[in-house]
Amino acid sequence: MPETGTAESAVVAPAATGGTAERATLANAGLGLLTLGSLLVLLLHVLPPSSQINPMARTISEYALGANGWMFDVGVLALAAGSMLVLAGLVRAGVVRALSGSSVFVTLWSAALAVLVFFEKYDFANGEHTGASGMIHRLASLVAFLSLPTAALLASRGAARRNPSWRRPAALTRWAALASWATLSLLIYAVAQSFVTDVSWWRVFPLGGMERLIALAEIVAVFAMGSWARRAATVAASVPSPAGSVSPASPVEVS
Repeated sequence: MPETGTAESAVVAPAATGGTAERATLANAGLGLLTLGSLLVLLLHVLPPSSQINPMARTISEYALGANGWMFDVGVLALAAGSMLVLAGLVRAGVVRALSGSSVFVTLWSAALAVLVFFEKYDFANGEHTGASGMIHRLASLVAFLSLPTAALLASRGAARRNPSWRRPAALTRWAALASWATLSLLIYAVAQSFVTDVSWWRVFPLGGMERLIALAEIVAVFAMGSWARRAATVAASVPSPAGSVSPASPVEVS
C-alpha cells in the first residue's frame, strides 16, 4: 500500500489479509479443542470410577491415576494444543507478536500442561511421597498456574489503543486474568503462611477445591483469549491514518 513517508504510516495487520473464514480457522480450532478438553475433565467428575474421588480433598491430577485416566491425559493435551492454536490465532490476527511476552507465557502454559500428562503426581494412596516424576509434576503445575494469567494480562495491555474494536475483548481478557490472579492469591497465601505457622500449605484451604477454582479461572481466561482471536480475525476495524485516509488496521505493538 502507498506510504505517507512518516513514522506513523499505516501498516496492515495480519487480520487484514486473507478471507474471513481462513483467518478465523485457527481461533475456531483452538476454541474447539479447549471445549473438548474442558468437557473431558468435567466428565471425570461424574463418570465412575473417577466420580468416587472427593473433588474438595483431591487434586485434578488424581484422575490420571485411575482406570479412566486416559480422559485426563487427552483432556489436558487438548487444552494445551487448543491454547497454542489460540496463540497462533492471536498472532495471525495481529493482536500479539510471534515473539512477545504473551506468546512466551502461553507457550509455557501449554508446555507445562503437557508435562503434567507425562510426569504423574505422587500416588499418596500407595505410599509414594518422593520421586522425580512427582516433583516435576508439581513444578509444572506451578508454572502453568502462573503463566496463563500473565499472558492474558500482557495481551490486554494497551490493546484498545492499538485497535478500538479490541476494547471489549481486551477488557474481558484482562478481567479474566485478574480473576485468575485472585484465585491464585489463595495458593500464594497458603504457601506464605506455612513459613510462619505450623499449618501446612495444603491444609489451609481444601486443596482440591482450591485447585479446581484456580483451574476454572484460568480456563475462562484462555477462552477469553480465544474469543478475542476469533473476533480480531473476523472484524476488520478501520482507524484513520494521520493523512486522514482509512487503513484496515492499526500497527501491531507488543504484548
